Amino acid sequence: MMEWTKDQLDKVARTEEVQIASARRDGMLGKPVTVWIVRHGDDLYLRSVRGPKGNWFRSTQDRHEGRIQAGGVQQDVAFVDADHVIDDEVDAAYRTKYRRYAGSVLNSVLTPEARSTTIKLVPR
Repeated sequence: MMEWTKDQLDKVARTEEVQIASARRDGMLGKPVTVWIVRHGDDLYLRSVRGPKGNWFRSTQDRHEGRIQAGGVQQDVAFVDADHVIDDEVDAAYRTKYRRYAGSVLNSVLTPEARSTTIKLVPR
């Protein structure tokens, strides 16, 4: 598998919202959805506010492939279920990046349901 370049990581991590599109069963990309993204080390992570019931999350589970656009970066990606050992670190990354949204908005990505959907983006 490919790895993110430093430039890609920096650009995407600085972007507040990213557009993701999941590959449908026929391989075509679905409609892009706006989500929050965080960086932890050299990896990028997403979570579904609605947990496993979120439409965009469910669509990532069909083929585990899609595309992101953020900060001038467009990249085909694999959606990989994250190792939940890093949940606390991903929580901290969300708290740091999105601290101005304190309260229920920020807390929506910190619930047990949201944490259960932590996805690592891997370039492909």
